[in-house]
Amino acid sequence: MRSIEFEQISKTVASLCIAACYELPADVLAALEQAAQTESHPGAVRILGQLVENAQIAAEQRIPLCQDTGLTVVFVEQGDQVVVSAANQSAPATVCDAIQDGVRTGYEDGYLRMSMVADPLHGRANTQTNTPAVIHHTIVPGDHLKITVMAKGGGCENKSRFQMFRPTAEVSDVADWIVEVVRGAGADACPPFVVGVGIGGNFEVSCLLSKRSLLRSLGEPHADAFYAQLEGDLLARINALGVGPQGLGGDTTALGVQIETAPCHIASLPVAVNIECHSHRHKTAIL
Repeated sequence: MRSIEFEQISKTVASLCIAACYELPADVLAALEQAAQTESHPGAVRILGQLVENAQIAAEQRIPLCQDTGLTVVFVEQGDQVVVSAANQSAPATVCDAIQDGVRTGYEDGYLRMSMVADPLHGRANTQTNTPAVIHHTIVPGDHLKITVMAKGGGCENKSRFQMFRPTAEVSDVADWIVEVVRGAGADACPPFVVGVGIGGNFEVSCLLSKRSLLRSLGEPHADAFYAQLEGDLLARINALGVGPQGLGGDTTALGVQIETAPCHIASLPVAVNIECHSHRHKTAIL
């Protein structure tokens, strides 16, 4: 068995939170730069250039890319040979405890906006720590700990949608609905988007797939040729909507469409769309 200290996990998560909110991933920045070169609308070209400039300023001056520094979503793969040592803790602690501690520290040290309310419907008092983070914890073979932090803004998350289709639905039915979800998101979700799509599983799995799909690098197609083709077709249709950067028109409504799938019940066809804004913030570390 391999032991990883609670404090090491916490410090790693804190640094990931700060880096995610300050530094746009290289693939997203490259996609924005490429879009600016191919965009035919002058106004959209200017906006794309401003988004690139904003990312450069944020990285250089160590300030947040966006004032909405998001709900912290953490995907963690814990090797089955890994245990957490908690020498400085008064009680046994888990990797999830360490992650929550790291989010609290990162958002305070990084001067990142605290956006979590303790109760969703009554009172809505801010927790003042940006916790609890949403943690998706998986046990995998090995002796490593892989942690990915995503800062998910409220505006784009609010435009995400789920639909339970009949199992007899055609591919065109599903594709038409996905395009309409993006059209409905419009300017409110801060385009250009990264569009995550989850197909299959059940109610909750399809939604999780749609979010997990956002972690794939832009420009990396689905491994299955059918879904790779569908991703390309959807991207072309979405960019033909004319919503454009910040909803002001143009050829670049989305930077990518990314699909993940899972087996599902014979009576079901669940589909979820998770909209991500142009400030697509995520960082990964392996301990």
